[in-house]
This record gives sequence, C-alpha cells and structure tokens, in this order.
Amino acid sequence: MDPAVSAKLEQGWSALSSSDSKSLLKKYLTKEVFDATKNRKTCFGSTLLDCVQSGFENHDSGVGIYAPDADAYTVFAPIFDPIIEDYHKGFTATDKHPQKDWGDVNTLGDLDPEGKYIISTRVRCGRSLEGYPFNPLLTEQQYKEMEDKVSSTLKVLSGELKGEFYPLTGMSKDVQQKLIDDHFLFKEGDRFLQAANASRFWPTGRGIFHNENKTFLVWCNEEDHLRLISMQQGGNLGEVYKRLVTAVNEVEKNLPFSHHDRLGFLTFCPTNLGTTIRASVHIQLPKLAADKSKLEEVAGKYNLQVRGTRGEHTDAEGGVYDISNKRRMGLTEYQAVKEMNDGIKELIKIEESL
Repeated sequence: MDPAVSAKLEQGWSALSSSDSKSLLKKYLTKEVFDATKNRKTCFGSTLLDCVQSGFENHDSGVGIYAPDADAYTVFAPIFDPIIEDYHKGFTATDKHPQKDWGDVNTLGDLDPEGKYIISTRVRCGRSLEGYPFNPLLTEQQYKEMEDKVSSTLKVLSGELKGEFYPLTGMSKDVQQKLIDDHFLFKEGDRFLQAANASRFWPTGRGIFHNENKTFLVWCNEEDHLRLISMQQGGNLGEVYKRLVTAVNEVEKNLPFSHHDRLGFLTFCPTNLGTTIRASVHIQLPKLAADKSKLEEVAGKYNLQVRGTRGEHTDAEGGVYDISNKRRMGLTEYQAVKEMNDGIKELIKIEESL
C-alpha cells in the first residue's frame, strides 16, 4: 500500500470516528473492519480510500461510501455488506437478489386518469458497462471509449425511441440552453461526488441522448456509466414503464452490463443496487402535505421515499413532491414499480378522504 494512501486512511478514519457524523460509513467502519480492509486492493487497483474518501471529507453524508469498481463490493464486503443491509432494510449478507424480471408490463395503468394530482411520472434505472471501473478510476481514454460505444448503440434505436445523442464536450450554447430548459442537462457533480473523484476530466465522455418526443432519455457518465430514464407528463405509469423496459432490453443487446450474482446490477452508489429501479411521480397532495412529517410517515408505510421537487436535498416547489419507491433490492423490477404504483394509489385515496 502506498504510504500516502495509508496515512490518509488513518487520518480520515480517526477524524470520522471522533466526529458526530450520522453517516452509515461511521456507523459500520469500526476499528476492526477498518483494520481488516485498509490494505486490500481490487483487481482494478482501487483501495479502501477510493471507497470512503467522500465520507471522510463530508461528515454530513447520509451514506458516505461509493464503489470505485464492480470488484469493490466483494473485496470490501466487510464495510459494504452492513451498509447495504441497513440502507436496503434487511437485505443481509446471505440474501440473494432475484433474477431480473420486468413482469407483465400491461398490468400497470394510469394512476391519476383525471389529472388532479400527478404532474409527471418517471421510471429510471442505472447501469454500468462490464469491464470498466466506475468513475474514480476511469481514464480520460476510457471515458471517450465508453461515450463512443454508448452513442453508437443509442443512435440505432428506432420507432418511439429514435433520437439524438448530444456530447457535452463542445456543446453549443443553444443546445445547452435547450437541454437546460427541458430540465435534461445534468451539471457537474455535487461536493459528495467531487470528493469521491467522480467528476474527473469533465466534460469528456459525458453526454445526453433523448428521443424525439423527449419521453426517453439517457445520461452517459454523469454519476453512473448509464442512467436510462423514461418519463412523461401525467400519471400513466404503464406507458412510462413499458417504454423503459423496451429501451433497456434494446440497449443491453449491444452493451453488456455489470451484474453480480448476489447483489444484482451494480452501480457506483450502494444505495442503488439490485434492480436500480427508481419509479417516481411529481405529485401535489396539499392536504396530506400540510404536515410534511405526516406525509413522510404515511409514505414510509408503503416503502415510499419523499423528496423535494428537484430530488434529494431540495425543497418542494409549489407543494410538488417527488415520491418514489424506496426498495430496490431483494425484489424484482416489476415488484419495485408495483410498490410505487400501490403506494401512490393509497396516498391519493388518503388525500381524497381528508
């Protein structure tokens, strides 16, 4: 182990362990776990420091750990496993994530046919390309190589999915503004991602694809190698889900994804493993949301997560909340989306009874 890396690890660990951090990293990186993992390396050459540097730097992290490559989940299992179990509520070190199963896409429909509550619906998943490390270890050349592979795969999509790929490198101001106006353009990573070394060589290798109707979107090398997103106005979850399933199946024909027998699909952040599915609505529930803690309590009963309008760490603008499924592991893709479907129906029922 490089002495400089060892020194940073020791220093970071002692600062975190004596802090009042509430992160899952602090909770589970005991002296015993730290000593057992501090000298290990993955087959891609990443160290414990690559995993924990963001949590060491940001004591206000909720989780505080990222995987620098697919192998890290195995090599650093003594720290990843308890964090995964805690975050994914009981997915233990001996549990096995089920095989991929999109279910019968025709059984989901419109959650809000009268358009009274739901402004828009979105289902997205994360994917990593097999054979490449995750952000902290990617070279500039690998970023470019991945962008080429992804853009050439997306450019041949047809029918409703047909669209255009916009590289961030050399993007004109007009295109940039148009993508910002559509709320499509992602920005350089926040401080948690920056500290995890996830924003190197920006904007090399990054890009955005969207279809002609702007209902299917792919982010290339933002936080994960790929984020595939299906979305539209209103509450028709059935249409949104079906489009995502079609798209993921098409893309997978040309790009093999990183998958783990026990953990399912692998991505950069341990909060997003297994199905990696996040199905969400932008919804207004004025009576229920008059008391945000009440809204969160009710949503929690249905395994739903409440965020602000623009996602994590944001406020609800005009009373619009982003509500999504919380569970991504230990259940199938279809079950994860169905959980959101059933929970939102219940929230609407409660809103109407108040």
